[in-house]
Amino acid sequence: THKAPTVRKWLETHPRFHMHFTPTYSSWLNQVERWFAFLTDKQIRRGVHKNLQALERDIRAWIARWNEDPKPFVWTKDADEILQRLAAYLDRIPGAGH
Repeated sequence: THKAPTVRKWLETHPRFHMHFTPTYSSWLNQVERWFAFLTDKQIRRGVHKNLQALERDIRAWIARWNEDPKPFVWTKDADEILQRLAAYLDRIPGAGH
């Protein structure tokens, strides 16, 4: 989506915003994606939603509960450990080249 002409035009007219990309297969580095994965694991996959309205209601309720006592994501490894593990992973992927 970041390459779409409308997005590029919007970014050009809003120079204070910058796109930052994570490496392929590294969405876990992006804490927003990590939060959505948490929502998916804890609410969406565990729930039984009879229709779209029920799904939306359950998601909004989960978000409201989350916001009552939000917890920041805390990295359990330092940057060097993460980069070492990523480099080792990339070495196992044919054509990953880094």
